[in-house]
Amino acid sequence: MMRVTHELHERRKSRNVGLGLTLAGFVVVILALTMVKVTRGDPMQAFDHVVRPEMEATK
Repeated sequence: MMRVTHELHERRKSRNVGLGLTLAGFVVVILALTMVKVTRGDPMQAFDHVVRPEMEATK
């Protein structure tokens, strides 16, 4: 049985491929930023409402 694809399906497929590539690119950027942050050895401390001496600005 042969199925004829409608022109609408072709456009939708190309949009889905474009969206998939965009999302994959976003994931790659986030992964790369995470890897750079981890490999540089920066302290992984966040603001948690506790005063810590190492987070104070030096004068």
